[in-house]
Amino acid sequence: MKYDELNHFSHPQHKLRFEYLELPFKCDGCREVGIGSRFKCSLCDFDLHTHCAAATVGAIALRHPFYPKCRFYFFPSPPGDSPRYCNACGRNIAGFVYHCRTCGFDLHPCCAALPQVLNADGGLRLHLQRRASAPCHRCGRKGRSWSYRSECKKYNLHVACVTEMLVESWHELYYGGGGGDGGGKKVMVSGNRIPAIRGAGMSHHRSGKGKVKRCCELAAMAVQFVISAVLGDPTTVIAGVVSSFLFR
Repeated sequence: MKYDELNHFSHPQHKLRFEYLELPFKCDGCREVGIGSRFKCSLCDFDLHTHCAAATVGAIALRHPFYPKCRFYFFPSPPGDSPRYCNACGRNIAGFVYHCRTCGFDLHPCCAALPQVLNADGGLRLHLQRRASAPCHRCGRKGRSWSYRSECKKYNLHVACVTEMLVESWHELYYGGGGGDGGGKKVMVSGNRIPAIRGAGMSHHRSGKGKVKRCCELAAMAVQFVISAVLGDPTTVIAGVVSSFLFR
């Protein structure tokens, strides 16, 4: 078997081939947005995050440092009849999920794989936190979801806020904008440019002084690394593409 293709239980009709495109897509596994690396069936317009493509039913339980007592098992659809929400980003669970039977916690595959530390330009390090210690740079609140925090501990960006920015800004990629569902039809996007991420430059953060201020400025510029990680492709290539749309 070729390393750039695979058979997946969620799409038995055809093999999925690895592709890298600088365009957003909606993952047919977890139903969340993605960009960059994916496994795709071009015949059926079927896409999976690489993390979703790696998920298999019956695999060894996943462990996460935020939940040391939990064992997360993969489910192709959310268990039970009640609505379920990801404990990392706070969004609805609509497809692939890692679920702890004991505690009831849920994680999207990409959220479960978020790096504990992101190394950005200039030696900046952003640390993943289960709870924000300071208000989020975008929404101004502490709660809601996991967040990435700068080493000065003054810059925080919720994983949930990143996801919301992406969904709001790229809705018209799939439905043509206008607030409706466009009849459920995807629209074509010319070229290979990523749609602008509205609100990425918005801030509810009060600047500090000296080293703290500089740290926050660097963290704000490094938000593209957080976006790339949440999208399931934390690569410098994607980060560079996304960054050109952040503060225009």
